[in-house]
Amino acid sequence: MAHPKRKISKTRRDKRRTHYKLNAPGLAQCPTTGEFHLPHRAFWLDGKLYYKGQVIIEKEVLA
Repeated sequence: MAHPKRKISKTRRDKRRTHYKLNAPGLAQCPTTGEFHLPHRAFWLDGKLYYKGQVIIEKEVLA
């Protein structure tokens, strides 16, 4: 079994763990709808697929 040769101080241990953080994703606002979405990605709104402010696909309503 592996054993540490020297004790790791609390400061050193905590410094190693500081980089594990959650970052809020950057959001872009659609110029057409004003909806916030992930940049460079299409998004659905009211049955329509938007990309770069344009409607790409309109979902058909099944009756």
